[in-house]
Amino acid sequence: MKKIQILGIGCPKCKTLTAHAEQAAKELGIEYQIEKVQDINEIISFGVMSTPALAVDGQVRVAGKIPSVEEIKAML
Repeated sequence: MKKIQILGIGCPKCKTLTAHAEQAAKELGIEYQIEKVQDINEIISFGVMSTPALAVDGQVRVAGKIPSVEEIKAML
């Protein structure tokens, strides 16, 4: 099972990123779990300075922008 983490404080961009990640995982037919990381200290511990950010299995894949569903599929 893939662990998809959305790092951000719950802004509209974070919600869009969450929707894109869920859509990408569903289209790929993989089992996944979405976790929202909203604690600023935890976000910084990932080395992320700009949100929203996407981490897959604990590894930051993108920060500071919203990738497309197709881009997220490639990351998964």
